[in-house]
Amino acid sequence: MELTGTMEQPWWQRLARLSLRLRGWKLVGKLPPTRKYLIVGAFHTTNWDFPIALAIMGGLGIRPRWIGKDSLFRGAMGGVMHRLGGIPVVRGARRNFVAQVVDLYNRSHKLVIAIAPEGTRRFVDHWKTGFYYIALGAKIPIAFGFADYPRRVCGVGGYFTPSGDPDADLDVLRAFYADKVGKFPHQQGTIRFLPRKRASG
Repeated sequence: MELTGTMEQPWWQRLARLSLRLRGWKLVGKLPPTRKYLIVGAFHTTNWDFPIALAIMGGLGIRPRWIGKDSLFRGAMGGVMHRLGGIPVVRGARRNFVAQVVDLYNRSHKLVIAIAPEGTRRFVDHWKTGFYYIALGAKIPIAFGFADYPRRVCGVGGYFTPSGDPDADLDVLRAFYADKVGKFPHQQGTIRFLPRKRASG
């Protein structure tokens, strides 16, 4: 469904929706009826996806929380990244990180984190598995975040609860994203996981 603004919304939510409208985007939202879930953001093909993702979450009334490589949180910009809701990831410790994020969900009354499973804006032939095992371990829904550039439609288009069968759950993800197109389609990652023994997270 398309969302319309109301005066009951806080100023930052109205501002986020206005920023999207001024850029020609239509915001849609079909959110899980829970206080804790994970948003998959696809397809990630440009640096512009980041400010659009922040505007989507703000426009939907969600406090932005996202995961980024630890180098983004160093130096003068580190404080800004934290204030924007960033959670740093230490490279080489992804499996441990999954357990830490599951624990964070279990200890939180309300938490929504957005993850780009491609892990890069360049083409990759598989998605990283971290988001999936976080959702599975925390027993939370996965919501479909997207920015369809040709149609200028963005938002959250639904959700599902992972079953523990990766093949079946990937089919659900493929079905939703089949008609979604990133800014640079040739850089869209393939929606599949590496075999478990080779997966890097």
